[in-house]
Amino acid sequence: MKILIINGPNINMLGIREKNIYGSETFDNLIESCHKTAQKLGVEIECYQSNHEGDLVDKIQQAYGKVDGIVINPAAYTHTSIALLDALKAVNIPTVEVHISKVEERESFRQISYIRDACYKTITGCGIKGYSMAIESLVKGEYNK
Repeated sequence: MKILIINGPNINMLGIREKNIYGSETFDNLIESCHKTAQKLGVEIECYQSNHEGDLVDKIQQAYGKVDGIVINPAAYTHTSIALLDALKAVNIPTVEVHISKVEERESFRQISYIRDACYKTITGCGIKGYSMAIESLVKGEYNK
């Protein structure tokens, strides 16, 4: 099984930005945690981060026929990007939406997720552990239930 992990804008700034919201874990900690989870579960992962919407769309499209699942934290694009939604719908790969913070308890504009319609599960407020939970969900095949 191969899983693509996609991170949107400013996720590379973890450990620097708004520690009161995102914690002190760094982007490197996040990537390391994902690799440890993948190794434990015996799956292959690819991690990708971009601050550019079109690059994220391209990466999703390139995943077609090559990966079995996607874990995505679109960050600010969650609330603005119909293009990401359309890309996820086009490739029709089982996808889990992840957010480090509890977006449901934050500003009202963060209550909107355009990509949620293309995801079978959303994990929020679990910090970087949410990524491991998402990988485990894909490996267990929870999208088939």
